[in-house]
Amino acid sequence: MKTKHLSIFIFSVSLIFSCGKNNNETKPERRSITETTFASGTLEPEGKYNLTAQTEGYILELKFDDGDLVKSGQVLVIVENKSNNISASTSESLLNLLTTNAGKEGPTLKQAQQNIQILREKNVQDSLLFARYQKLSQSNSVSKLELENVKLAFETSRTNLSNANQNYRLLSQQIEQQLLLQQSQRDLSSVSNENNQIKAVVGGRIYRKLKEPGDYVRRGDVIAIIGNPEELYAKLNIDESNIRKVKPGQIATIQLNTNKEINYEGEVSEILPAFDDASQSFICKIKLKRQPELKIVGTQLQANIIVGTKANALVMPRNFLDYGNRVKVKGTDEPILIKTGFVSNEWVEIIEGVKESDILINQNR
Repeated sequence: MKTKHLSIFIFSVSLIFSCGKNNNETKPERRSITETTFASGTLEPEGKYNLTAQTEGYILELKFDDGDLVKSGQVLVIVENKSNNISASTSESLLNLLTTNAGKEGPTLKQAQQNIQILREKNVQDSLLFARYQKLSQSNSVSKLELENVKLAFETSRTNLSNANQNYRLLSQQIEQQLLLQQSQRDLSSVSNENNQIKAVVGGRIYRKLKEPGDYVRRGDVIAIIGNPEELYAKLNIDESNIRKVKPGQIATIQLNTNKEINYEGEVSEILPAFDDASQSFICKIKLKRQPELKIVGTQLQANIIVGTKANALVMPRNFLDYGNRVKVKGTDEPILIKTGFVSNEWVEIIEGVKESDILINQNR
């Protein structure tokens, strides 16, 4: 339901006296006035946030109760998610296996190293054979064809050795890449598994517990509400017609429904930039200069925010104002149109249209 808001005036005197003994007549008078905007709201903790589930599953354990003080990083909820457990265990095993195979003594690289060694020895033999055939060729002891065949064998073995070394380097890079990917997968699985343990993001007091052990939660479900245990503020719902008057730094007087005999002074600290669909109003935060003795979140309250003051204002009772901002002045035939300023349930500020000396007649009696 949309909250109704009112604007009222506080005058330097309690009444504006009517002229003479006739209650149907009065004169405008100069007074210092203060305009306030009324709003209702609740007490809320500073730094309030929702403790939410990071994975889906059944709640195995809640390590807190309403009103408990918790520390940052403290484990508050245990959620059962077997798929996260299995994924984390599998990723760790695969990483250990890949780490073993990725080493120089692992079967993949060891086989590549052995192949290089064989090709290196063959290349040395082919090199020696080619050098011998070159000498024999000088004495015409071997044919030119035989020399060319030995040379080709030497060049082929040299190329094969170069290719084997390149393949070894490529294989090392591929294994290192696979190792990095598996480490990343292990870390992601570990994070997912850690989400089974829900921790307090910031320390504070548990103001509301919304789930119980055995409840099934999905990612994003709110489990509890946590906030500052020492500082509460007044959260007010301001009507669309009055929000333009409210500014940060304005003084407000707060009354709690639990004890309306005590007034708490506060100051407008923040006006939230978005319209609140739930309450159909704008949200305003009031920082209290003195904390209430009974710190119960959600306590209903009322507030009057001082949105304007004016000295020596010309005012008249509102019941003398007729439809269309017109007033009846004694001695005139027709009602006079006036320009108004502050308007409350009881009083009207006169900007222009009548003078202090005019006698006003109440046509609404």
